Amino acid sequence: MLNRVIFILILLLQPFRLQYKTTTTTASIITRAYNNIVSPGTITTISTTVSATIVSRMTSEAANAVTPVLQKSPPLSRSPSTAAPTVRTETSDEQKPAWSPLKQSKSYASMLRFWGKTIESKLEHAAEIKLLSQGGIEITGADSEPQEIASDKIQGQLLDVEIDSSGNYIHTLAIKKQQLGNVANKNLVITHGYFTGLGFFFRNYAELSKVDNWDVYSLDWLGMGRSSRPEYLGERSGSEDQRVACAERFFVESLEEWRKRMGLETMTLCGHSFGGYMSALYAMKYPERVEKLVLISPIGVPESPAGYDEVVRRGHGPVRNQRAPSPSDAQLEQQAKEAKEPGMMFVLMFRLATRLWDSNYTPQWVVRLAGPFGQRIINWYIGRFTWLNNEQRMDLAAYAHQISVLRGSSETALGDILKPGAFARRPLVQRFADQIKVPTVFMYGMKDWVDYTGGEDVLKRIGGRVAGSVHRVAEAGHNLHMENPAGFNSVLVEEMKKGGGQLRQTSIL
Repeated sequence: MLNRVIFILILLLQPFRLQYKTTTTTASIITRAYNNIVSPGTITTISTTVSATIVSRMTSEAANAVTPVLQKSPPLSRSPSTAAPTVRTETSDEQKPAWSPLKQSKSYASMLRFWGKTIESKLEHAAEIKLLSQGGIEITGADSEPQEIASDKIQGQLLDVEIDSSGNYIHTLAIKKQQLGNVANKNLVITHGYFTGLGFFFRNYAELSKVDNWDVYSLDWLGMGRSSRPEYLGERSGSEDQRVACAERFFVESLEEWRKRMGLETMTLCGHSFGGYMSALYAMKYPERVEKLVLISPIGVPESPAGYDEVVRRGHGPVRNQRAPSPSDAQLEQQAKEAKEPGMMFVLMFRLATRLWDSNYTPQWVVRLAGPFGQRIINWYIGRFTWLNNEQRMDLAAYAHQISVLRGSSETALGDILKPGAFARRPLVQRFADQIKVPTVFMYGMKDWVDYTGGEDVLKRIGGRVAGSVHRVAEAGHNLHMENPAGFNSVLVEEMKKGGGQLRQTSIL
């Protein structure tokens, strides 16, 4: 028992240890200490192994401070709108630098990821490449000219596109094709949802990239996936409106900077869930850059039901269906009022969860805190994806775990944007009616927990001012692009072929 207490104290001292910004192999120190504790050994062995090693390394390495993740770099010399993007291209594991704990994360929770073993950053790279390969995408090097698409594999490039002089970058998958004739290729840009990354569209890229005269791009939001992880503070001390505005500005402006660096004049912007929310905001602010907006089960569209905030405050839990109550729901509301009050334990647990949500704790934080058991959490979550085969689930779980344990960053913005229960603090429905200027397509799964009537309500409020349509994909839930890729791809491919001004009618596939 005493051994374990000593080991826990060692872990708790790590945040102070990290202030020195040394190149220490802290993970190996912890590993050696833990091995001595969990296996037969003595207190003397522990003290000799840990104390002497940490003190010696702190003394010898303090003079060799590690360079932070986000290096300062000189501004680009060319105009962002015309210059080629500054990128770091990934082609092989040999090009990846050796893992350094301080380069990946300075947080105590993230350090627990490496409790018991040393992990190199190239695992993230390998997991992503393997997952994309499951979808028929072969990652190649970056050349000055796009490469021909092979008959058996679709060739793509993984790029880290720098978006500012501080070295922040957005991780990007680019699938470019040779231009046919004098007609410039159109651009499809895909943005992922929360707790995911660009790899979650691995079942869609091959089919989407076969459309003539279209280049396909998919990116990780800044601070998520394999993009850089700048410190995200938000407006925690400000009002709710200030918190929301700060979070929205962070993502919208980083996407615009990415567009400039990539030299894309216009695009069809496609966003899933959280990515749909941010893509909609981008289209409202920069309508001249968006030919068509495709929102895949977007969160944050409807207004919260009447009395929702009071229900949450009392700890009775959120309403799962995101459709605001209408006069026809009066009987259901009365039944809910007469229903048995939830138990005290449920109320206390829900209030705790709400407090954690409002304090910006995230699922990724839980995975990091779990240390070596974090992979089991991810395996349980991905294991519910029964529409994937075993190999696909294993590869997706490995990828999801690797991007989840990286240093926390903009993931904490979710609590700034959404209330508990995934209702937006500033719903999009009225903002759509006032600001949207581009053709908009909504896509939902037939089993989706996000209610499709939110999209229908938006189109009613727009009143035909811009073209719009709602599609529901059969045999699919919230992750419709993975659950029914054929149905999803069919809708999106047809929308790509029809261009910005033409939309399909409401359909079920």
